[in-house]
Amino acid sequence: MANSQPPGSPRSGRSGRARRTPLQAFFYWTAVIGVWGLIFVAAFFAVFAVDLPDTSKLYDVERQPSISYLDRSGALIAVRGSQYAPPVDLDTLPEHVPKAFIAIEDRWFYWHPGFNPWGIIRSQYYNMTSDGGPLRGGSTITQQLARNLFLTPAQTYRRKAQELILAVWLELKFSKKEILELYLNRVYFGGGAYGIEAASQRYFNKPAPELTIGESALLAGMMKGPSRYSPVSATDRAARRATVVLDEMVRLGAITPEERAEAFDNPVRVNPTLANQRAQYFVDWIDDEVRALVGEPTDDLVVETTLDLPIQTAAEQALRRGVAAGADQGIGQGALVALDGEGRVRAYVGGADYQESQFDRATMARRQAGSAFKPFVYLTAMEQGRTPNVRVVDEPLRIGDWEPRNYSGDFRGEMTLEQALAQSTNTVAARLASEVGTGNVAATARRLGITGNIQLDPSMALGAVEVSPLQMAQAYAPFANGGFKARGYGIERIRTSDGRVLYDHNVDRPQRQSVIGSPALQYMNQMMRGVVARGTGTAAQVPDYDLAGKTGTTNDYRDAWFVGYTGGFVAAVWVGKDDNSPMRRVSGGGAPARIWKDFMTAALPRLNAQQIPGGTIDPPPLTPAADPIGDLLDGVGGMIGSDPAPQPAAPTNPEPIPY
Repeated sequence: MANSQPPGSPRSGRSGRARRTPLQAFFYWTAVIGVWGLIFVAAFFAVFAVDLPDTSKLYDVERQPSISYLDRSGALIAVRGSQYAPPVDLDTLPEHVPKAFIAIEDRWFYWHPGFNPWGIIRSQYYNMTSDGGPLRGGSTITQQLARNLFLTPAQTYRRKAQELILAVWLELKFSKKEILELYLNRVYFGGGAYGIEAASQRYFNKPAPELTIGESALLAGMMKGPSRYSPVSATDRAARRATVVLDEMVRLGAITPEERAEAFDNPVRVNPTLANQRAQYFVDWIDDEVRALVGEPTDDLVVETTLDLPIQTAAEQALRRGVAAGADQGIGQGALVALDGEGRVRAYVGGADYQESQFDRATMARRQAGSAFKPFVYLTAMEQGRTPNVRVVDEPLRIGDWEPRNYSGDFRGEMTLEQALAQSTNTVAARLASEVGTGNVAATARRLGITGNIQLDPSMALGAVEVSPLQMAQAYAPFANGGFKARGYGIERIRTSDGRVLYDHNVDRPQRQSVIGSPALQYMNQMMRGVVARGTGTAAQVPDYDLAGKTGTTNDYRDAWFVGYTGGFVAAVWVGKDDNSPMRRVSGGGAPARIWKDFMTAALPRLNAQQIPGGTIDPPPLTPAADPIGDLLDGVGGMIGSDPAPQPAAPTNPEPIPY
């Protein structure tokens, strides 16, 4: 059939209607896409906006109050909890501060409507093509603010959609300047610091308006991951990230190449207290006690502690060096606690490396004391009338089925009690405990500060008692302070940030309790001076100081101790393995005594240490040798601790090990 359409006329479609011109098609499809776009937007809001958070709480800040810990001279030790500071007006900040954040986080900040479509497309392409790992979101500064103010950090598409909705809302409600100001005042910088002012104070100990270009670049670089790029725990990574920020600032014209070069010529110096991460075990220890004393804080608190940061630093360094030096002998960990005659904890180290392990061996670990427990046996004997020059016999001894042995495997015969303690002779200590009564020895130890369970088997005389370094330090304190009980403590005062005192250790403080009388105190100090001067503890000697102490070693070298003191100051050192497996010939007179000496060499000049109080008392004339006890009880064989004096002619380790 012939086509009846006239030549040159427009061709009609199936319905006979004329075909659209290109312009008509453009408008048509624009309208169609617009309608469907509106439908999509409406559906998008219907699905994702139904459970949006309440935006009326935009300016509310919900946080855990911060607790600032100060050492005894007022120096900052640490800040726990969230640290906020008054908001900073953007106009008070140097121009390079906001420019650093814009350069690295959102270069199109002043031109986008709250989100960057191209950034979202790039991030989604990455998410679809990468295998595992965290999702990328292509977030703008406005989106980050929306997330920080209203949402959780969960990496889900629903949260991302809600973040976009809230970002658009923020752009409609606030100016760009207000959004940037809110962002800088609320973003998290790690270490408990929220906002640019808190971060500046935390990391650089200065107000935000004084931030340099380099410091601004370092803080801006942390936004990629506050922990991963922390200038405290990841110094090199943080520096590399700050360099990237500076390069971007130059590329975008935010700073000149000369300003970048100047930033490199003036290295950023992080707050030294934070950089060194001192006393973290100590802060963990007293953090729980703060809440026990004042309850859960509702205001920012300041805790004035007993710690002495320079002495703490010496303790941490000495322990770290000693553990590292003894690694080939199987030393895995250590602890050191030092306190003064009043019980004030001046140094507290719960492990060789807090970053590696947060388990606190200063108080949480309970390990056998070995021969470091023997002073409580000898003190009980002194209080019952014996003196250091009472003569005894080192000879085979059997108490039931238990036969304590010395390291050398032989016996030295007649000696004085002073010599027996200096040489850490096991048979003499076991005999002495049986004579004075193990129950009386346990009572003496508790009276001086041992708080754990003390079993009364004969082996307790050789240190088959589980104790912590803090307990040992406070139990030796009466020897150092003139005979008074000294319970170890770490908190002097707790006050709010505005000065209201909530707790004061000196208010209603009980009168000091005398727990060692005369002449027992003088006798014990005389004998424990001998341990350091010519016994098992000679490695702890520090010239020109009045020192005393006792070594301790337990079965199979599982634990090694040195607890020593001078006038008004005592320190306890323990080394071992967390799994309680044996070390290789590590005795109390070895690594612990050397760690103690290393620490005390640094600490004693600062302490202006005095002579051990109490003076000396000449004991009565020598007495005849004591008779052996013989067979007394049925028991279990074994030796817990034995620390004999060095023997120049002997080729073996001078300090005995327990069996």
